[in-house]
Parts: sequence; C-alpha cells; structure tokens
Amino acid sequence: MELRGSRGPMGGLDLKGQGLGVCSPGTGLPASSVYMTVQQQDYSASVWLRRKEKLEHSQQKCIVIFALVCCFAVLVALIFSAVDIWGEDEDGITEENCSKDCGVVLVEHIPEDVSFLDNGTSHLPLSVGLHNLLDRATRAVEIVSPLWLLNSSDYESSFQPAARQGRALLSRLQGLKDKKIQLKISSGIFDSPELKALARHGAEIHYVNMTALTKGNLHSSFWVVDRKHLYIGSASMDWRSLATRKELGVLVLDCSCLALDLHRVFSLYWGLQYKDFIPSFWSKRLFALFNREAPLNLTLNGTRALAYVSSSPNVFIPKDRSNDLEAISRVIQEAHHFIYISITDYLPLLNSKDPRYWSHIDGIIREALILRKVRVRLLISCREQTHPLTFNFVWSLRSLCMEQANCSLEAKFFTPRERRDGSLQGVNHNRFMVTENAIYLGNLNWVGNEFTFNAGAGLVISQAEGIKERNSTIVEQLRAAFERDWFSRYTRSLQTNKIPVCNKHQMNRLVPIKTSHLDSGLVHGPAPMRNTPKDNGHLPIKTNHHDNRPELGKISQQDAAKGLKPIIGGHQERGQVKMSHLDSGHVQIKINNHDNQMEPLASSQSAESSGSREIPNGSL
Repeated sequence: MELRGSRGPMGGLDLKGQGLGVCSPGTGLPASSVYMTVQQQDYSASVWLRRKEKLEHSQQKCIVIFALVCCFAVLVALIFSAVDIWGEDEDGITEENCSKDCGVVLVEHIPEDVSFLDNGTSHLPLSVGLHNLLDRATRAVEIVSPLWLLNSSDYESSFQPAARQGRALLSRLQGLKDKKIQLKISSGIFDSPELKALARHGAEIHYVNMTALTKGNLHSSFWVVDRKHLYIGSASMDWRSLATRKELGVLVLDCSCLALDLHRVFSLYWGLQYKDFIPSFWSKRLFALFNREAPLNLTLNGTRALAYVSSSPNVFIPKDRSNDLEAISRVIQEAHHFIYISITDYLPLLNSKDPRYWSHIDGIIREALILRKVRVRLLISCREQTHPLTFNFVWSLRSLCMEQANCSLEAKFFTPRERRDGSLQGVNHNRFMVTENAIYLGNLNWVGNEFTFNAGAGLVISQAEGIKERNSTIVEQLRAAFERDWFSRYTRSLQTNKIPVCNKHQMNRLVPIKTSHLDSGLVHGPAPMRNTPKDNGHLPIKTNHHDNRPELGKISQQDAAKGLKPIIGGHQERGQVKMSHLDSGHVQIKINNHDNQMEPLASSQSAESSGSREIPNGSL
C-alpha cells in the first residue's frame, strides 16, 4: 500500500498531518506510548468511578439501615417505656391458674352522728375491712387513692374522735417495711405529707401527671393485696372517709383472677410516672383479662356470679378493657324491674367554657323509663358543692313519667347534718348502682367531666335470677343498703315546685321555684331562680362553690324567720345483716329480709304543707 503525503524538507514523507506521526511534537514520545497512557487513564477513571458509585451506594445503604435501626430502637423504646412493667413478676398467677372461688364482703363507714333504726342494715366497718386486708398481706400492697390526708390535726381530732382512725391506718402502712411487705402507691398528688412519710418508710411512690395527660385528676380508689385480695369503693386515704363521710365499698378475698385484672389497671398508672404523653399503644401486660363481653365466671360466697373491672377515661383504655360508661350502660340495659342509683353528684353536662349536654347516662336512663318501664330511684347527695342544675335535670327525668302508665322515677336527696362549727357531717359519698341482678360500684361521680377527663375504676358483679339463697348475694346486700338509706330520716323527696337548699347554712329549708322550659328542650321542669335586685325584700342565697357556679335561689325573710323545715318521710327499715368472724378471718354475712315485695309507689306529686311557700300557678 502506498502512503501518500507531503514531502518534507529532507524528501521524506510527513505523516504528522495524517495523525500517524511516530513522534509527539512536544515530547518526542512514541505514539503507541501515548495511546497506552490514555487507555490506562481511561481504565483508572472508570475503575474510580465504579468504586465511587459502589461507595455512594454503600453509604446510602448504611444510611437506610441506620435509619431503620433508629426507628426500630425508638419503637422498642416506646413499647418498653410506654408502661415499664416488662419482666415484672406476676407471682406465677395466670388466667389459667388463678383462683375463682372467692369471698365478698360489703364494707361501709357510717359517721357517728348518723344513726339508722336498730333493725337497719349494717355491714363491716370500712376501717376494719382495710386493716383486715393488711393482716392478710404477705408480699405486696398496691394502693391508688385520689387523696392522701390520713393525719388529722389536733383540732379536728378534738371534734371527731374517729379521726384517729386515719392515723392508725397510716401507722400500719408505715410498718409494712418491717414485715418485708412492699408498699406501692400510684398518686396524682405531689405534695402530700403522708406520701412523703410513707416514702421515708420504704414505700415506692409513682406520680401520675394527670394535668398533662388528660387535664383531669386521678380519682381511682382501690387496693390490690398480694394480687389475691382487693378493695374498691368510694373511700380515699383521707381521715374524713374514716370519720365524717358516709362511704361504701367491697372487699373481694382470695380471688386472684379478679385481683390480677385490677392489678393491671394499677400497673397502667404505675408506668405513667412523670410522663406528659399518652402512649399510642399499650403493653400486652396491661390488656384486660375480662370485660363486659367476656366476664369472669366465678363463685362469690358460694354463689355463681360474673364479674369484670372497668376503667376511665377512654385514653387510658388498653385492649379488651371495658370503660365505665360501657359498664354502666350494660347494667342499666340488662335491668328489667328496677334500677337504684346512689351517687354523690348527677349532672349530665360537660362543664367547659361552652357547656354541652352530655347524654351518655341520662339517655339510657330515659330509655329504661319510657321503653322498658323500669322503675328508677335516684339518691343524690345534697351538699355544698351540689350544682343547681342538678335539680333541673332530675325534674326533666321526672317529667317523662307524667301521665305515663307504669313509668316511675323517684328522686331523693341525702341531706347531711350540720355540726356546731358549720361543717357538714355524714355527706353521702357513695357511688354505686344496683338492679335486680347486678351491681356497679365505681369511683366517679355521674358528671360528664368525670368520665371524660378523670381516671377511675369500677367493678361489675352480676348474678343470675332465681338463686335460692339470694339474701346472701352481694346484689341483695347492696339493695338492702340502698333501701335503708332511701327510707331513712336523712333523705328528702324532690317535691313539686320546691328544691332543697344544699348550702350548709340553709340545710333545713326548701326553696320554692318557678317552672320553666329551656329552649333546647333538653331540660324540663323548674329552673333555679335568678337573683334580681330589690325583689320584694328577698335575700339571695349564695352557694360557696369553688368554680363560681350560679346562685341557687332565694328565700324570703319572712319564711326564714319562721324556721321552715321540710317534711322528712320515714319508713321502717327492711333487711338485717348479721356478721360473724370465722376462724379463717373471713366475714360471713347473712340477710334476713322479712319483706321482699316492692313497696307501692310513693306519691311524688303530693302537696304537703311543710311551711314552704307553694306557687299556685305554673306547676308541672
């Protein structure tokens, strides 16, 4: 092949123009060397790029793996720290091997100056029942209480000798460490001297910041002892619950199935110590063992029964736990003959800045009255903190039965006695409901705010109808206790056009009221009178409420001068409970009920002349 090119000065071919020059013009290197160098550089660059891509890919993988590990760590931390009870020994008690053959005892405290008839129903004193639980304790005592005020002052003790019972109970609790018994307390109170004293004596105390969690309070009141015995009721660790207040609760003994379930409610509070958030999910150790759909089948005092524990509010409800509203609804819906309710406060409202009607309980009571013709009795405490709208809602319920056959709603107010120093003695602090076949006993007042924001616990026990020895059942015992209070001299019926004054300075008077209907149609019947200036010499009566509630009503100077008093209906008490302490430390309770028939309906519309002024027109 002939190579064509221009001739150089020496007559040779010039190949530089063809790109095939043997020498580089600047270096004088061979062309093959340059080519190889370029190839090596290209290879090195490609290798470096591949390594860089691999490195970047590995870094991305590391970042993703690190992020996943962090997320998993956070998830595990949330699971374990949500309620810190993982690995906690439950003494080998499980749902399969727990005890279901149990004893139950009704306990209550009746203040010294509140006396019923000699044949009235009586039960084991509350202080005796709590000391009995401490006698049974061998390993652990777990307590939740809304108040810790067991040490009464010398001044208070001088007025109330029974106040020393609070000091005695505190001394027993302080002595548990010497017996190598663990005392664990969940509380919403941070500055109680009693809790500080117990901490110095070895008690473990976890504080629950309810304000941060729900903007409410910890109102639960129960004991769990050795995860075998329990107490639940209205009483708190307050000397007044052992001296001046009327309290009621139950002891359930040798019942590890039910105690273990209540222990899980305690564990929920225990794990919320100092937390300012509510976990989005709960530990499996907190799941309920029993609920309203699957209650515990057990034996109470030799009688078959069903039971389960409920709690509030909804944000504190782990899997399978029934809330208190569900428990109350089920008990009311399953009643066919009567529903007896003893409660401190009844107010179906949410008392926020914009008050709203709260229909959960009020609605199912109306349904029972109208649709199922169930007889309802409401026993409400008449005390200084009683909200004036309570009477409006009670009148609204009563108005449903006007001119309705087989519809009966009766309402009475339990009026405490006023002591010489002006304080109230014998406030009915009970919070329970009883029907012909079930009871609900809880810690919360039947007020919208209570179930929405406050923490509480409840116990439901139901027993089948047709039991031969019904007098020995807890249902009949609680019914007898209700009827004793209902027919006592301390209750007053809600009369037409009159409402009782629950202010401690006007406790023995009735206030006439005018009837009116709210525009919303939710409340029917008389509304509290409003204060108007210079209204014919009437003097307003103000209630000393902490939240600036509306004033209750008015009473004329002439009526006040007459010293008017309401008519107090009396009735012979029915039912008697005998108690005997057995060698085993159990309490045997027998009831002799001489009259099991239902009493005829009392005339709630009677116009008794008790000296109170009647309003001639506008009555319901």
